[in-house]
Amino acid sequence: MSVFGRVTGNLMVAAAGIAGVAVTAPAPAVAASVPSTPSLVAYVRSGDVYVSKGAAETRVTTGGGWARPRWSPDGRSIALLRNGQLWTMKADGSAKRRLSTRTASGPSWSADGKSIAFASLSCSGGPGVYTISATALNAVPEAVFPSYCRGEELPAEPAAKTADTGSLSDRLRYDDAVAWSPDGTKVAFRGGECESVYDACLSVGTLATGGEKTVAAYGGGSRQTSGFAVVPSWSADGSKLAWTAYQTGETAADDLPVHVEEYNTATGAKRTLGAGQDRELAYVDSTRAVVTGTHKSGSWVMVVNLALGARTPFHQDSQPSVQRKR
Repeated sequence: MSVFGRVTGNLMVAAAGIAGVAVTAPAPAVAASVPSTPSLVAYVRSGDVYVSKGAAETRVTTGGGWARPRWSPDGRSIALLRNGQLWTMKADGSAKRRLSTRTASGPSWSADGKSIAFASLSCSGGPGVYTISATALNAVPEAVFPSYCRGEELPAEPAAKTADTGSLSDRLRYDDAVAWSPDGTKVAFRGGECESVYDACLSVGTLATGGEKTVAAYGGGSRQTSGFAVVPSWSADGSKLAWTAYQTGETAADDLPVHVEEYNTATGAKRTLGAGQDRELAYVDSTRAVVTGTHKSGSWVMVVNLALGARTPFHQDSQPSVQRKR
């Protein structure tokens, strides 16, 4: 039996996002009881952001166009995208502020909450990583990866990406969401110097040195596969890094549908989490995570038991992020 076939069900959260007044509403009907989480989970449904830690949920944006919410380290603010540009807001949806007009992909906060990392076109012509102040007015993004782009003039702003209506794998393939490590020393991102060797790859860059480490790669070199690794996420202690992956192998037996892989940063060991079509993992604690999964023929946020693989529906839709309170 495949690793996906051995998995049962465990928890789920859905999402949507846009600016507006927080609105508390009952969650959509779920067959089983909705599990509770120790802190709020933000997620996106129909372009608006909701937060919940149980059956009740609160909509914190209105109007649509919001995506990829990410909690600040103190749990008081959320960074997110609106129509492809970077914004922040308080946890209740108030004090919305656009940080930059530059086209951006999924953001991630620094450990001290003072800066936000995001992906955008780099001086190399490929995806790059920038940081920007989360508090200063009229802040200018600074390039950090590739490291040779540091100090260079920012390239012309690319046009915002149009919504991809293709298959799930097509929609995820070029998602450039980044993840800043909990200790503040590293950023995980799609692409990097490894793209000179491989067709697709995921890198972990060290901010102090500018060095990059390839943690997943497809095609090119001696690899007879195609696929991608996107939407990285760190565990709270930084010992694990998870991402959404897809693989077409040399033979059908090597094919893997969209799924979540977890990487041990100390040993380099990898394992598959959850079930086929699971993606966008965010850690709840050392024993549980939330993912976007398939349930009732739609996208749901699911809570996953990391040891047993059991999955439980939480709320309908996608792009979960877990609040971490200090």
